[in-house]
Amino acid sequence: MPDTHNRLLGRRTALKLAGGFAAFSVLFPAACTTTEAKDMNGKILVAYFSATGTTARVAKKLAEGLGADLFEIRPEKPYSRQDLDWHDKKSRSSVEMNDPNSRPAIAAQVGNMGQYDTVFVGFPIWWYRSPTIISTFLESYDFSGKMIVPFATSGGSGLGKTESIFRELCPKATVRSGRVLNGNPDKAVLVEWAKSVLR
Repeated sequence: MPDTHNRLLGRRTALKLAGGFAAFSVLFPAACTTTEAKDMNGKILVAYFSATGTTARVAKKLAEGLGADLFEIRPEKPYSRQDLDWHDKKSRSSVEMNDPNSRPAIAAQVGNMGQYDTVFVGFPIWWYRSPTIISTFLESYDFSGKMIVPFATSGGSGLGKTESIFRELCPKATVRSGRVLNGNPDKAVLVEWAKSVLR
């Protein structure tokens, strides 16, 4: 009788533990996916440029979901509302985007880029491509052997020439196909997308 009782108790305990783990996985999915993402692709950095805050929101949620480090690509001279007026051909952003050699200065640098294996690079789409400050960022480091994943927010257009620009500027890196992430996507959706890219 004691053996039967012990077996029943053992079975009940195992069921409770299994149920508890399942509940934990449902309540905290990021805790499970974060470790998996790190194991598959080493240390991850999410770097982003955001002129109005839209890309920043996506980048922060992506970094949180992946357990990645976060770095803002901040212009040395911040963009004003007038600078961002794409209707004005003489505005700062219009002039920069019409000059393929434009390289706006960045206010700070990543402390140790060498420690990262995968770098997600986020930005708003300007003139059907990444802003030229992203070119400044990509030319500032040695991305040899690293994986680069572009992502963007956009008022309507896709990534355009962005991926070819990334491959041209970082020929020794692996540049994965990027994605436009509009509509304030949920953290779980961002992590699922990132995992599909990192496989």
